[in-house]
Amino acid sequence: MTTKLTRRSALKSMAAVGIGLPFVFSDMAKAGPNETLNHASFGGNGMALADIRSLARSKHLRLVAVAEVDTARQAQVRKDFPNARIYQDWRELLDKEKNLNSANISTPDHMHAPITMRCMQAGIHVYTQKPLTQTIFEARQLTRVARERRLVTQMGIQIHSHEVHRTVVAMIQGGAIGKVREVHSWSDKQWGDRAARPNRKDPVPASLNWDWWLGVAAERDFLGGGYYHPGNWRKRLDFGTGTFGDMGCHILDPVFTSLSLTAPISVRAEQGAPNAHNWGLDCIVRYTFPGTNVTTDRLTLTWYDGAARPPAAVREHIGRRTLSGQGSMYIGTDGVLYSPYIAAPILLPEEKFRDYRRPTPGAQDHYLQFVEAVRGNGRTTTPFDFSGNLTEGVLLGCLATRFVKTELQWDAAKLQITNNKDANEHVRRRYRKRWEVNGL
Repeated sequence: MTTKLTRRSALKSMAAVGIGLPFVFSDMAKAGPNETLNHASFGGNGMALADIRSLARSKHLRLVAVAEVDTARQAQVRKDFPNARIYQDWRELLDKEKNLNSANISTPDHMHAPITMRCMQAGIHVYTQKPLTQTIFEARQLTRVARERRLVTQMGIQIHSHEVHRTVVAMIQGGAIGKVREVHSWSDKQWGDRAARPNRKDPVPASLNWDWWLGVAAERDFLGGGYYHPGNWRKRLDFGTGTFGDMGCHILDPVFTSLSLTAPISVRAEQGAPNAHNWGLDCIVRYTFPGTNVTTDRLTLTWYDGAARPPAAVREHIGRRTLSGQGSMYIGTDGVLYSPYIAAPILLPEEKFRDYRRPTPGAQDHYLQFVEAVRGNGRTTTPFDFSGNLTEGVLLGCLATRFVKTELQWDAAKLQITNNKDANEHVRRRYRKRWEVNGL
């Protein structure tokens, strides 16, 4: 029987590490094993509050400071952690809190890179939410600095540590379906908007500093009704990364992990173009990757979101089952692995695998793993040397939707799309004046 879990329940029930990642350092700068970490959170509500609570389950972590730009969203963190100092401006927090060991960065996507970079430059170990950054260049730079400074890092893809995703990785790497030749992954979420941006200007709530919320993004008028804040920023080009950026780092994590994927050779979006201000809907994006030891000589990976789904020839592998709202299907030379999101994987055809003995890697704790790694005990398994590469791949797909029906050739070493100058302009963004960060 398939066990179905929600992402929220997984956050409560699971654990940390993945299986067999090749990009983990063993000699990072760490706090002493008996040290209680002085920790700061950038973000004080929503996902940030969930991250704080999960990290604070460790008796070795003390939340000393929080930056939350909207004072109306500070009440719960004040109640839960009455001894923590609360700031509205994250820059002020970094200027005043000089004894920090670690931090979580759980803000809207556009502020992940600048805050994470500033923390690392101060020698602070970081747990940064997914996607690691909003642009490919930012991901590459954070990865470089984390490596150079030998910092403990972890991206907030906590599903990486869930038992079912660890099982998928073990099954694929164990050769259950032979060499994998193609993967199809999908999400039914709809973080996009086909409508034009409303032509109006709304009053900014007294609790919110709109300039600080914008941060590195270009100035614009505030729109109320939840258009940007607190959640719909995910739909907007300048602040989020659409459905692909929101869920791609989760759903493609076991794909990248199990198949040891590096950078794609090319990417092509078939549909899902954004408009002037918003990410598109119903995207289909197809990648070509070089082969690895568990794939054929070339691997194709296709992403679908919103109402888009894999074609009938792919769906027929699951027979009369209803295709899950989110998940992946791995097609190999010796069979198919169907992996509904956060639910038990299924080997197909079932009669062929009736006697297959499923591996049982178990679950670990993604959050406490980070805390212990900072303290000098063990290692993280989604450090930026892994999660930066995953983020680059996902963001390249987001970028491709701006140029539908166009094959983009990717030179990862040069961080360059070699056949389309216009597309190459989106590899990096320019920060607003007064918000520049060294290295970004």
